[in-house]
Amino acid sequence: MEKHYTNSQVKGVSTGTTILAATFDGGVVIGSDSRASIGGEYVSSKTINKVIQVHDRIFCCMAGSLADAQAVTKAAKFHLAFHSVQMEGPPLVISAASVLKELCYKNKEELQAGFITAGWDRKNGAQVYVVSLGGMLIRQPVTIGGSGSTYIYGYVDAKYKPDMSRDECLQFATNALALAMGRDNVSGGVVNLAVITEKGVEHVVIPGNKLPQFHDE
Repeated sequence: MEKHYTNSQVKGVSTGTTILAATFDGGVVIGSDSRASIGGEYVSSKTINKVIQVHDRIFCCMAGSLADAQAVTKAAKFHLAFHSVQMEGPPLVISAASVLKELCYKNKEELQAGFITAGWDRKNGAQVYVVSLGGMLIRQPVTIGGSGSTYIYGYVDAKYKPDMSRDECLQFATNALALAMGRDNVSGGVVNLAVITEKGVEHVVIPGNKLPQFHDE
């Protein structure tokens, strides 16, 4: 995740982050690291929360320009709150993902932010959606994003199973994020996770010194 500054020396916006979401039997886990950088080089914060709650059981993770991502999620919260009043009930996860998609697509020339949306609803259960930088929307059982994701595609392909238990999925997400944070210089800090089920939402924070180690540092 990068803070966006008007600076002629900073060309483009890197997705300096690692974000992940995965469904399991009865719910979904969504999580990320917590490091923010400027220009992909200077670490400006170690404690950015990139797991944003947009409704009761719907969360999104953001990658790209921090300013753009925060503006989009703030607008999405407003749209979903109004939508829930109109529908007299909580919105579907696909509705939240579609709101993010529309905001990203209509402003694709100005925005530099992508999202993972995950949550649970009574109609379709646990779901994960990807909203890309240009506004593409696709549903997947598991997805990763950000610069750190390039280091863990093999791990995710090898270890993810759609019928995992809650604890298995939580460990899978923790391991994947720890692997990415150990190799990507613009991912780091702590791991923020949200476990979303029919019963509610559980927040899990794992400090950097408590993450599993897979190699000598």
